[in-house]
Amino acid sequence: MSEKEPVENTESDRADRILDAGALRALAHPLRVRIYDILSQYGPQTASSLAERLGESSGSTSYHLRALAKHDLIHERAEQGSGRERWWERPVGGVSFANAEAIKTPSGRAATQIVMNEFFKIRHDQLMAFIERGLAEHEPDWQEASMISTATARLTPGQSKELSVKIMALIDDAVETHRTQTGPDVRPVTIRADVFPLPELGEQGAQP
Repeated sequence: MSEKEPVENTESDRADRILDAGALRALAHPLRVRIYDILSQYGPQTASSLAERLGESSGSTSYHLRALAKHDLIHERAEQGSGRERWWERPVGGVSFANAEAIKTPSGRAATQIVMNEFFKIRHDQLMAFIERGLAEHEPDWQEASMISTATARLTPGQSKELSVKIMALIDDAVETHRTQTGPDVRPVTIRADVFPLPELGEQGAQP
């Protein structure tokens, strides 16, 4: 899985970091995934600001920040901090464990499942919160600029890979082009792309 400023990956020319077993285990904690995701979406944070967002103590968020930093999943912004407040950020680039050796072991697969479950739970909760607020509550410009869409295509594995690479190229370009953009109208925008085969009719879990 791969995330830009983080986590599923299609094969492409992107230089995503492949997580080793130690980094994967360090990330495999629901609160650490949430911390990692906030740093990805909202930029540098302190233990105190994360604690406020997550309803945790700053001692707890400090502990988890250090655990993530130990495996270079995040690092300190020394130029922004002070003696009392340390700022933390995600390194630029994506991370992936789609082809990692770590997921070939039972413990690696278990850690991967924890990370994926929490990551996609966060994305689902964000989507449902957006829907439940209702379009009428959003600014007109953001109503027109947002998209929730689904489609079904009949593809071969090769065609599905080609489509995935094209989608990721568009996303990569947007992330890189606007990485440092600031301004009154700039907000974090989550971009989610799912391309995967549906089960055949008759398979367990398939819908008629």
